[in-house]
Amino acid sequence: MQLQNYYYWFKDAIPTHVCDDIVRYAKQLQDQMAVTGQFSNKKELNKKQIQDLKKKRDSDIVWMNDRWVYKEIQPYIHQANASAGWNFNWDYSESCQFTKYKKGQYYDWHCDSWDRPYHKPEEPNSHGKQRKLSVTLSLSDDKDYSGGELEFDMRNTYPDKKANTHVLKEIRSKGSLVVFPSDVWHRVKPVKSGIRHSLVIWNLGWPFK
Repeated sequence: MQLQNYYYWFKDAIPTHVCDDIVRYAKQLQDQMAVTGQFSNKKELNKKQIQDLKKKRDSDIVWMNDRWVYKEIQPYIHQANASAGWNFNWDYSESCQFTKYKKGQYYDWHCDSWDRPYHKPEEPNSHGKQRKLSVTLSLSDDKDYSGGELEFDMRNTYPDKKANTHVLKEIRSKGSLVVFPSDVWHRVKPVKSGIRHSLVIWNLGWPFK
């Protein structure tokens, strides 16, 4: 797919008190080690698997599925989808993923979508669909951490020595968010100090024709 706009961002979109509410709520829930797709179906990882995983991704997450969170964010997804000219058909948002990156933690280059749609007959809202639009909401103040930048590969292919990358400085402030097609490659660079809190939502639709 050829893209003219690789992302669409909104500065200070979500009120500070809502961001703080999300963080407080997340801290009340049970967190877990973040995993990648190849480990997502495993109930328990052995030492070697954890070592392999942390070469790619190292962070802690909490899952949320609360309507008040979606209500704040979904209007911006619709607006970005139209304003960026993507006009993707989507009709379902997966559970929100609250992520905590501490010093030294990161998420290396990846994209959020897969080549094949979900095969989940037990979940009719997602069965047969694929991720189309991803959202990242900043929940920390810029002064609360250093490093941890969100970076895109503007070629929409796996980065190599000739990658055309761009660090998204526009969403460093709390309440700012970015929407982007889920097949765009991106990463979170290592946090150098402090803690970076963010919220990610993936939005599904029927496969592209």
